[in-house]
Amino acid sequence: MTEKKKEKKKSSYGKYILAFWLIYFTGFAVTAGYFLALSRDMIWELPSFEELENPQTNLASEIISTDGELIGKYFRENRTRIDFENIPDHMVEALISTEDERFYEHSGIDVRGTVRAVAFLGTRGGASTISQQLAKLLYHEPAATIIERLKQKTMEWVIATQLERQYTKEEIITMYLNKFDFVNNAVGVESAAEVYFDTSADSLSLPEAATLVGMAKNPSLFNPNRRPDTTVFRRNVVFGQMLRNNAITQQQFDSLAQLPLGLRFKRVDHSEGMAPYFREVLRLKLKELFNEKNEDGNYKIAKPNGDPYSIYSDGLKIYTTLHSRLQEYAEWAVEEHLSGELQPDFWNDLKRVKRAPFANNVSESQINRILQQGVRWSDRYYHLNQRGVEKDSIEWYFNQPVEMTVFSWDGPIDTIMTPMDSIRYHKSFLHAGLMSLDPQSGEVRAWVGGINHNYFAYDHVVQGRRQVGSTFKPFVYALAIENGLSPCKKVPDIPVTFKKGTWNMLSDWTPSNSDTTYKGEMVTLKFGLANSMNNITAWVMKQYGPVAVIEYCRRLGITSPLDTVPSLALGVADISLYEMVGAHATFVNEGIWQKPLYITRIENKSGAVIKEFMPKTREAMSEQNAYTMLELMKGVTMGAEAPDGRRRGTGIRLHFDRPYANIPWDRPIAGKTGTTQNNSDGWFMGSTPDLVTGVWVGAEDRSVHFRYTSKGQGANTALPIWGYYMNKVWADSALGISTGDFKKPDNYDMILDCDKYNQSNVDIFGDSDNQGFNK
Repeated sequence: MTEKKKEKKKSSYGKYILAFWLIYFTGFAVTAGYFLALSRDMIWELPSFEELENPQTNLASEIISTDGELIGKYFRENRTRIDFENIPDHMVEALISTEDERFYEHSGIDVRGTVRAVAFLGTRGGASTISQQLAKLLYHEPAATIIERLKQKTMEWVIATQLERQYTKEEIITMYLNKFDFVNNAVGVESAAEVYFDTSADSLSLPEAATLVGMAKNPSLFNPNRRPDTTVFRRNVVFGQMLRNNAITQQQFDSLAQLPLGLRFKRVDHSEGMAPYFREVLRLKLKELFNEKNEDGNYKIAKPNGDPYSIYSDGLKIYTTLHSRLQEYAEWAVEEHLSGELQPDFWNDLKRVKRAPFANNVSESQINRILQQGVRWSDRYYHLNQRGVEKDSIEWYFNQPVEMTVFSWDGPIDTIMTPMDSIRYHKSFLHAGLMSLDPQSGEVRAWVGGINHNYFAYDHVVQGRRQVGSTFKPFVYALAIENGLSPCKKVPDIPVTFKKGTWNMLSDWTPSNSDTTYKGEMVTLKFGLANSMNNITAWVMKQYGPVAVIEYCRRLGITSPLDTVPSLALGVADISLYEMVGAHATFVNEGIWQKPLYITRIENKSGAVIKEFMPKTREAMSEQNAYTMLELMKGVTMGAEAPDGRRRGTGIRLHFDRPYANIPWDRPIAGKTGTTQNNSDGWFMGSTPDLVTGVWVGAEDRSVHFRYTSKGQGANTALPIWGYYMNKVWADSALGISTGDFKKPDNYDMILDCDKYNQSNVDIFGDSDNQGFNK
């Protein structure tokens, strides 16, 4: 080769080298310029420093029981924040080993991992660091195109480096685990631990933690609830990565890889879990509370910036008065009686009813009105109406068979029927409400608003008002006791008539007893209440009149409308269970009425108290007379002596050999049964020194009921639920619920032994002593 050719070839090599470095530095400059421009918002807008300091996150608000248990959440995302020190070390090790082996060595971007990902086209692992994944979670919606994803990727690199400058490595891991969506309404590791393993994040075992870390690759694919085998495989991959990074030994790997998934899945939903009816009533109360404004237009309870709090995203802690175990026992008691005993009896009764589930005396036109009302209240109607479907078309649709899921006590049933038939079917179920109250504090301990919130969302504790029947009678008697009438006073067992023109009466009215017989014997007021004798209660009402009874009821916290009619004495008024329990608790609380309280305080996400709640109280009656009423109502469950010497009471079956009974006779219970016209509503109010509990049972519509009082009376429908509940409560000795007697006031001088009373008082029956009584 000549010198000339050598120089020419050398010149060509120089050009290539120059071109290479020119391209290299140009590419480097362009790339550096691109990232510089990107970091300064010259191309696309990136999160501000303030946003990096305070990344947006929706935090669920937690509902806490009085014994410190989580009983539910309100959320858009079911997320509960957790601090780094509460994340198990083995979970951190699993996450780093699997997702970012050089996490502690890089500053947001793993160059080695990126080069490897490019060289092998991602077949040997991705390049995204935990910081980049966090950037994606915090600041991006899912990309719609490849170009958009490439754009997002470069933005993630910049954001990741910014995150690394603003936060420690521990804070980045904490934010990542708090933000990641593990699907199934489980956002963040704390919620995921609860949903998948029914535990808290700090209690996760290594296999459980590895399962959740494995989900980070693709939570839909590695969903333990839907694909357990695939999830186990992925969990073992995590174990393999931990072995590779010396986080576990070979022996541990061999043992761990053989373990089953150990899933304890617990669905989290606003209608699922403990106390769903209570949580919905509480939600509406909180919504009202946070929307209240001062006269100047500012919110009464507001965040530092003046905005109202949101129960769905502000991570509030709402401390309630419910006790988790009492709530559990109450829900169990309702289901135990209705599903296993009462509902089967009711269906057997309906076999003899032509228009089932509606009573035979209900006309077809009335039934159609009831069903049409059910149509208008249904979700199906709401959605069709929202879509602008014509009324005639909606009616046609409701009469076409479709696939649906209906309620049963044995679990949801997938079936095919018309929506109209499903409405009629669901009308055949009996419902119940239960509220249990601590009479000394006025705090609600248990709240069961219905039988299944998914299918029957209407609350029967505070929203529902039904005729209360004979559970109203103690208020009439209490008025009499307050006015000096002795419970041992005797009156004859004969009809009592209210004449036309008195107390708004349009005609004569003579209430009858359930057995319609009158023996003419002299009976005590105590016996009259114990056996729920309508004529004896009517006699008491006649002494004072409806106006005085209504005024007295207002002192006991009854706010529902009450008509000024004599039949009020027999419980014709529609009153909520919430009001009734609060009123009956007054007798146990020494005559002091307290408005039932179910929230104690609300804290913000930082733990600062933003609202505290105190009970509203007033003196409704004297301590002595309140105790007298308790002694009087003990006759309902213990029996009061009849003229023939036998002890009788509408609630004494609590002591008989039944599954819900066997309550010792020496255990004081002040109670009152209640049954309304046509057996549409059954009630039982039962009081002990530590708990006052009311139970209502009935169908959704009053035209659906038992045919006979023997089955439809409160002693058969509601009282067993009370018995099941209290037997569970008393069996749990850790609760410390008293089995003793009510506190007797000092210097109490009322004579309650009617034999002694009658020896010291000559009770001559006459007009002067029994004004207005019709012989």
